[in-house]
Amino acid sequence: METYFAQPEKADPEALSAEIMAVSISPVVSGLLHSTGGLLAILNEHRQVVAINDSFLKMLGIDDPEEALGLRYGEVLQCIHAKDEPAGCGTTEYCSSCGAAIAVVSSIEQDIPLERLCALTSEKGDASGEIALLVRSQPINIERKRLILLFIQDITRHEQRAALERTFFHDVNNMLHVLLQASELLVEEEPSELATSICQVAFRLSKEVSIQQSLSDGSTSSYQPMWNDFTLKIIFKELKTFFNNHPSANDRKIEFSDIVPNISIKTDICLLLRVLNNMIINALEATENGGTVRVWAEQKRDLLNFCVWNAGAIPPEVSIRIFQRNFSTKSQAGRGIGTYSMKLFGENILGGHVSFKSSNKDGTVFKFSQQFS
Repeated sequence: METYFAQPEKADPEALSAEIMAVSISPVVSGLLHSTGGLLAILNEHRQVVAINDSFLKMLGIDDPEEALGLRYGEVLQCIHAKDEPAGCGTTEYCSSCGAAIAVVSSIEQDIPLERLCALTSEKGDASGEIALLVRSQPINIERKRLILLFIQDITRHEQRAALERTFFHDVNNMLHVLLQASELLVEEEPSELATSICQVAFRLSKEVSIQQSLSDGSTSSYQPMWNDFTLKIIFKELKTFFNNHPSANDRKIEFSDIVPNISIKTDICLLLRVLNNMIINALEATENGGTVRVWAEQKRDLLNFCVWNAGAIPPEVSIRIFQRNFSTKSQAGRGIGTYSMKLFGENILGGHVSFKSSNKDGTVFKFSQQFS
């Protein structure tokens, strides 16, 4: 039989049955199959399945493991190319670029573990779908027989989301670049209050997308700060405008201090407002209906503190993880970004310090401290 990549031979039925039996009575294999939470298949040196765990069977929609035994990886997953050649999975012209095939063949021939990404098109009946799998191939000797442990992680949704994010940020940034250039040209050629307002909104929107991209990446390296001088009066005016109709402020009151130090600070206004907005939203979410959140700024020598208070106390077991990404006391998915982003932007880019104090007696105060000259 011809092959484009891996050896085409399969074990004869008698030898295959003996391998399956030997593996089924092995306490080592039994322990692996029952203790591994992810997808696990065990292959012989002909790349045929001789054991498979319940998680893998469930993912395949198979009740009887006998249906999978003796098949190869691509045949089990119903790869659309698995039947392109008489010898099946591993022997087609597509297999030399298949991550799973490369990992398994390398483990067999070189006796090494290997991890690869496998992009697979699966066909079940009349329906087909794209699957992304992270495949780790690990050689192991059991009863003087070399076998391959195949650990599989379905990362389809992760890869789809990553691709969508890259496309989204790329396309949106391109559109915003055009919008920003057009609005700047409009201000130059037909200056007016409306044109200036449009230009400012376009700029803020562009910066907000950059902030969101940094949050998505979990890194500040892609964000380019723009430093300008701003008075505290302007900063507080921006905060008040933002929370005028904010849903978090429904049935709650925000008291902005009327006494604001008459100073200016050099900052990236978009990032600073992001930090302060998150501090206020965090306080509002911790405040019962009818409650009050207080916001003020205080000057201590060359240090400026932005402060946000609410009456609730943070439990000690929560306070030690309050700035950890993805940690949240809320049950909804996607939480745990607000406090994390305070630290990420407030300290890594703005060069300030984010802290808090909390007690049952005095409530909770979050502070963003920044030096100024």
